[in-house]
Amino acid sequence: MATSRGKTKPAPSKSRPGSGADTARTRPGAVAADGRSLDRYVGNVVKELRLKDKLTINEVAAQAGISRGMVSKIENGQVSTSLETLSRLAQALGVSLSHLFRHYNVPTGGAQHVKAGDGMEVVRRGTRRGHTYHLLAYDQGPKKTFEPFFITMDDASEVFPTFEHPGTEFIYLLAGRLEYRHGQQRYMLEPGDSLTFRGDIPHGPENLIETPIHLLSIIMYAAGD
Repeated sequence: MATSRGKTKPAPSKSRPGSGADTARTRPGAVAADGRSLDRYVGNVVKELRLKDKLTINEVAAQAGISRGMVSKIENGQVSTSLETLSRLAQALGVSLSHLFRHYNVPTGGAQHVKAGDGMEVVRRGTRRGHTYHLLAYDQGPKKTFEPFFITMDDASEVFPTFEHPGTEFIYLLAGRLEYRHGQQRYMLEPGDSLTFRGDIPHGPENLIETPIHLLSIIMYAAGD
């Protein structure tokens, strides 16, 4: 339906993707980027599980059949212990041995989180009023693989241009009703309807039947596009 080839202007943002206010929380026990040792990691997990269950060190030690001092040293990363001891600790905490290591050495990750209303507004040629695009992900690589848009149309009198672009487009109607053209075909779309088509064939809204219209548009590009 549209691409981001045109003027863009960032929408006002409460918290930009990747900013401190929008940073995802690290999972409990996860290894930090500074490479804490395995002993420190295991100690953190054991302590967090114990506190979650509101157990004392004495209670866990008695249940696991090991000394209070050993549990304390494990929690503080001061000792490397055997798998047998860790298995008994895990059982005392009501989890499997593998559960203690499930977040160990997991990649940091870097999902792009765009808050509601913070998508980059894209201004398209030929759409002067009542027709806005918000780009929901910003691909910063050398080539785009996809572009997801949240599109709003609220002016039924607007005459829309015909769009053509590389790739395959998928649209999903969230609200409103419209007639959509693709090539020589016309499709009546209602909430919950979707449409998938080649982007290089002329396409676009034909008639806005019921406004406001809200739809998701995702353009997927092939390797050579």
